[in-house]
Amino acid sequence: MATQMREYILGVASDLFIARGINATSVDVIVAEAGVAKVTLYKYFKSKEQLILEYLRRYDTRLWQQISARMTARREAPPREQLLALVNAIMDWIADPEFKGFAFTNATIEFPQDENLVYQASVEFAQTLRKTMAQLAANADIKSADTLALQLTLIIEGTAITERMSRGSGAVAHAKEMAKTLVEAAH
Repeated sequence: MATQMREYILGVASDLFIARGINATSVDVIVAEAGVAKVTLYKYFKSKEQLILEYLRRYDTRLWQQISARMTARREAPPREQLLALVNAIMDWIADPEFKGFAFTNATIEFPQDENLVYQASVEFAQTLRKTMAQLAANADIKSADTLALQLTLIIEGTAITERMSRGSGAVAHAKEMAKTLVEAAH
């Protein structure tokens, strides 16, 4: 029961953070929406910051599960194809009509201070994504693996913003084509 209540509160908070933004969502709004007392929320989350960090971890886990599920068929493919499959899986995530921007990107905007734990957790996700792409590029014997990973990150993040601001703009299709061109041209 305790785990269910914790997950329920986290789910309500996550939905609110996505819909309204993290800073715009007060603890009062969360408890009102969840129909629980503040003391109940604080029983499971010692602070709003802890709740936010759990939200980001949940988002991160969900994103990597989605990416993994979409890449399953490419596990035995050559590394370049795996890299493109990773980028395309992320682009498919961005193309989803429910996509409201990457939680980690949104969090770094709302918590821009380097020493903030929310900011640090968000940066960690972005670094993990970039390192994963760099490793796949290195596995493909691409000498400029880190540069390619940075370029692909720029495409992904730019596409996320463009698609969020202008649904159906064609940004995802163009980004997939740019990524393919970069990966194929990389040496």
